[in-house]
Amino acid sequence: MAIWLTKDSKVIVQGMTGSEGSKHTRRMLAAGTHVVGGVNPRKAGQTVDFDGTALPVFASVADAMKETGADVSVIFVPPQFTKAAVVEAIDAEIPLAVVITEGVPVHDTAAFWAYNVEKGQQTRIIGPNCPGIASPGASNAGIIPADITPAGRIGLVSKSGTLTYQLMYELRDIGFSTSVGIGGDPVIGTTHIDALAAFQDDPDTDAIVMIGEIGGDAEERAAAFIKEHVTKPVVAYIAGFTAPPGKTMGHAGAIISGSAGTADAKKVALEAAGVRVGKTPSETARLMREIIQSR
Repeated sequence: MAIWLTKDSKVIVQGMTGSEGSKHTRRMLAAGTHVVGGVNPRKAGQTVDFDGTALPVFASVADAMKETGADVSVIFVPPQFTKAAVVEAIDAEIPLAVVITEGVPVHDTAAFWAYNVEKGQQTRIIGPNCPGIASPGASNAGIIPADITPAGRIGLVSKSGTLTYQLMYELRDIGFSTSVGIGGDPVIGTTHIDALAAFQDDPDTDAIVMIGEIGGDAEERAAAFIKEHVTKPVVAYIAGFTAPPGKTMGHAGAIISGSAGTADAKKVALEAAGVRVGKTPSETARLMREIIQSR
């Protein structure tokens, strides 16, 4: 069992014929992901060979869904074209769109998210500027390395791609049900809360790792949700304990002002909700290991 991405998911790649799209299509196939085709209007009707696997190229997401039954799209297109690509996925009502692209203008993300809401949110959007989603042993949609960890019973949701990989590696002896990289831009689709709710409802997830960072109030809102709705144990790591106020650190959303958005403030909110918070990734992994071993 996993959330949102399973062994039965059929994946298409918007931008499959580009350099990044083709590279990661090959990696997803090697990981066992059921990739069924790609989308590029200028190359529709062509077939691309990936080490012996021939994948068709379609003119649109709607055409790809009609011909293959695809239910996931991974989007590898340049920032200036990302809004149009996501809108196309929304119009086709594909259930899951994973937007890997970095550098998408915030107003474009806000526009396609508002459009998705207007259309009834038939499409779950993960990202942009994210590593994607991986259900080890089942499927991998995005750029998360497939060989970090085996399948297991920990769920992970993270703003940071690099820290996603690190926690997956440090807890590889236990394994993960699904790891979701939601991205660190100021405007994103799927949030910590969305993933927490899904992991809470997943019978094969026993505990949850949440990775946040300085800036904004997403972690405080997640803490409030955990206090009210999550009964499974949660451990958290907040990147940026040593970040100076007023400086943008890493992601565009990672900026603090005064006491608002600091790692310490987020730690206090999470601990008040019963979450154990590590000061380093290794300490966070140790806290999770203690929880699992005590169950």
